[in-house]
Amino acid sequence: MHNYYKKIGAALLVTFSAFNVYAADLVAGKNRAMVCQGCHGSAGVSSMALFPSLAGQSHSYLEAQLNSFKTGSRSNAMMQPLAKDLSDADIQNLAAYFASLPSKSSGGDTNLAKQGKDKVNMCLGCHGAKLTGQAQVPRLAGQHADYLAKQLHDFKSGERKAGHMNMIAKTLSDEDIKAISAYLGTLE
Repeated sequence: MHNYYKKIGAALLVTFSAFNVYAADLVAGKNRAMVCQGCHGSAGVSSMALFPSLAGQSHSYLEAQLNSFKTGSRSNAMMQPLAKDLSDADIQNLAAYFASLPSKSSGGDTNLAKQGKDKVNMCLGCHGAKLTGQAQVPRLAGQHADYLAKQLHDFKSGERKAGHMNMIAKTLSDEDIKAISAYLGTLE
């Protein structure tokens, strides 16, 4: 019976140690995120229409995108220089920090959003029933309409590569893109 309690104690020690590491990661991520505030907002909610909000994105998605910027597989003149010097720990800490923050709706044109509501059904399978993302698929709900429209245009033109998204975006008209982006921006 004595060995049983030792094993339980060891398991609890490992579990509580993991919580301490996670808290330290969030603090380290918050400290590292200071440089992100200019574009992505002080709490991960961007106030600029062409920059995405990071608050509430999944840890997996954020980590994958930072790694893509770091390696150059995702091209962005502002993000690549910032990401190239991030360590794996920095990327994990930043992803954990932004994933822990509450998301917020960016709002938008409600009349245009009504037109977009019926056009987002094709998004639900990957981005989730509430369009809040899952795993390495991003949260769309609440993002700025201008940012989303730019991303959809980039997928449509092939400037941004993601096989499935490139195929879907090619089926969308400019009006569809505006309406879908407006609707997504109004969601929580």
